[in-house]
Amino acid sequence: MTTKYDVKRRLKQCYSPKNTDWELVDIPELRFLAVDGHGDPNTSDAYRHAVEALYAVAYTTKFASKGDLGKDFVVGPLEGLWWADDMDDFLARRKDNWRWKMLITVPDWITGGMIEDARDTALAKKNLPAIADVRSETLHEGTSAQVLHIGSYDDETPILTRLHHDYLPAHNLREAGMHHEIYLSDPRRTDPAKLRTILRQPVEAQSG
Repeated sequence: MTTKYDVKRRLKQCYSPKNTDWELVDIPELRFLAVDGHGDPNTSDAYRHAVEALYAVAYTTKFASKGDLGKDFVVGPLEGLWWADDMDDFLARRKDNWRWKMLITVPDWITGGMIEDARDTALAKKNLPAIADVRSETLHEGTSAQVLHIGSYDDETPILTRLHHDYLPAHNLREAGMHHEIYLSDPRRTDPAKLRTILRQPVEAQSG
């Protein structure tokens, strides 16, 4: 029996870290399902619809891969890139002004054409207009500072402050990409104090 591809097992250093303080890790090129939006994820209908659409396409892709190629995979965790036009809005958690790109990784054998076909199939079956916005995207974040945060999403500020004010300067590094979060817990079923979230920041050496 063929073992299902599971990104959390295949790339443990990227998806199953144990460290609760910042460490550097090399993130390989990965293919994702992606959808963009903006607004407070706690109250925005666009965010909820985007997440529903991602999962609809992810599972349609999974079933098509298993049926057509004989290759099965575990649907990866929900991920998000987060930013704001004014970084102060991001750090102060003024969420109405946040921008986001929500993601679910897929194995490298999943082509852009397969994703388009899965999107069309899912759109025909489900009344979720946001499915039309789901697309294929490839990211190669490379060297990144990463940590496992345990606790509420709103309690991330101290560890992020340490990253930007202590860890990066101490290691002569600077940001080289978007703030990235990977959600290992289901917030609908998990005590906020026990939520497990990977926080990731692509970095590069400071010049000079």
